[in-house]
Amino acid sequence: MRKDVIIHIKGYPKYDDDDGESIDFITEGKFYRKNGSYYIVYKESELTGMEGITTTLKVDGDTISLIRNGMFTSHMMFEKGQRHFGLYNTDGGAMTVAISARSVRSTIGDDGGDLEIDYTIEIDHVLTGENLFRVNVTPPGRITS
Repeated sequence: MRKDVIIHIKGYPKYDDDDGESIDFITEGKFYRKNGSYYIVYKESELTGMEGITTTLKVDGDTISLIRNGMFTSHMMFEKGQRHFGLYNTDGGAMTVAISARSVRSTIGDDGGDLEIDYTIEIDHVLTGENLFRVNVTPPGRITS
């Protein structure tokens, strides 16, 4: 069940007392189910600042993983009420980050659906940002929200 899909991503970052620049990104990607988990795969663009990187969202029940491969790699896990540590590679080297999800919502099913993740990021035990991340997955030709 590998399908071509349209992926609509909206990101709302907040750093300290400054609202960051929101991202509204629509792209084509792949969507499939394997071993009971759903996978959403797409290429990043210049708009996200990560051109050439492939992002995979793995939806496994109440847990969502975000895996990026390419010039920079990262693996972040989101699970409501849990704090997960991940590695984030940059030009300046690798950093360990802590991700704490305040809420994780998914309506992802065989025909696509929606994800919403509200989370914080810590580096060296210091809160560095808050993010709200929304993803809509639909077959081509359908209007996304």
